[in-house]
Amino acid sequence: MIRAKHVVPVLVLLGIGIILTMAVIDMPAFGDPEAPAHRHVAPRYIARAYEETGVPNMVTAVLADYRGYDTLGELTVIFAAGAAVLSLLVGRKLKEES
Repeated sequence: MIRAKHVVPVLVLLGIGIILTMAVIDMPAFGDPEAPAHRHVAPRYIARAYEETGVPNMVTAVLADYRGYDTLGELTVIFAAGAAVLSLLVGRKLKEES
């Protein structure tokens, strides 16, 4: 039995579940050659990556130039996670010594 205070959270979760289900149903199939990313974005990167970035390696051109800010954000998250783990390990070692 759902209590009155649980009605709103349950409705919110159901709404989010419905939205996510609709989004997944609307996605193209995995590996579909007719997907928008394969028809529009990939050919442009293949054709113009070198002339726009000057980088001969296409993967490096995409990660470092086209998606530079995204890659920087990912590196920031990885650095923060590593710093948090190190601080936990050092704090635990200092606590055991004292």
